[in-house]
Amino acid sequence: MLSAAVERHVALMRACGFVFDTQATQLAGFAAFAGARGEPHVRTATVLDWSRRAGSHAQRRIVYLTVRRFALTAVTEDARHEVPPPDLLPQTARQRPAPYIYAPEEIAALVSVADRAASWRCRVPGQYRVLFGLVAATGMRISEALGLDLADLTPDGLLIREAKRRGRRLLPLHPSVEVEFKMHLTRRARVRDASDAIFLGDRGGRLCYGTARGAFRRMLAQAGLEGVAKGGRNPRIHDLRHTFAVRSLEACDPGRGDVARHMVALSSWLGHVNIVDTYWYLEGTPTLLGQIADRTEAFAAGASS
Repeated sequence: MLSAAVERHVALMRACGFVFDTQATQLAGFAAFAGARGEPHVRTATVLDWSRRAGSHAQRRIVYLTVRRFALTAVTEDARHEVPPPDLLPQTARQRPAPYIYAPEEIAALVSVADRAASWRCRVPGQYRVLFGLVAATGMRISEALGLDLADLTPDGLLIREAKRRGRRLLPLHPSVEVEFKMHLTRRARVRDASDAIFLGDRGGRLCYGTARGAFRRMLAQAGLEGVAKGGRNPRIHDLRHTFAVRSLEACDPGRGDVARHMVALSSWLGHVNIVDTYWYLEGTPTLLGQIADRTEAFAAGASS
């Protein structure tokens, strides 16, 4: 009975346009857990016991609230379901590592050592230089870059199919990026592989994130960038995406209407469903703070005149 209610809830959420993959897995697991206890309905105590399987308090709360939202729907069909209270597991402060905004010369240094950082088994010469240069130049996610296939380069740009929320988008390439990318495809074409992936793993097939991340760690060491992020952390691959967002805003005309239009375009470019997600990518660099100060002074001068 509980499994059938979960299936109806998942179908409803997907019909409303939600991807709902992770939540569907969590709810199916909860239904199996409750079913093993012989419970055909949601019970708050069971939800709490199920949530304890999560690896952290934050994840435990997410699982708990996922089941609670399901219970809110299920109780309208069957009043025997319990709806767990919303504040039974208190919210914890979100721990978000401060993004590291690369200087242009730091990105150039990373790209310059990429070939030396590749393992001796790397099958396509210059592959990591192109991979991380592409991420830095377009702001795409590393997962999106690794998911590229040969057919994804179109006359109008790169087709991003493996997006975070299943959406697709087209990224036009700067001529300098397109030249380097096509040179990589020429080298890639010389390698026989059953995969259509643009970036290849050391043993064939698609390049995996773990191998790319290992190469990036070696690039950081050779470029002298280990431990330069806040708290002595290493900069991340994902920080290249943050850097793209910040630099693009720095290059935008600082007028209020121009910035608003730019943010909408940037959100679409980055593949965000909600523009709020784009604001998380912005950091207060000296250039941006200087632009804000100039606009504030101009506004104050106009108000006092």
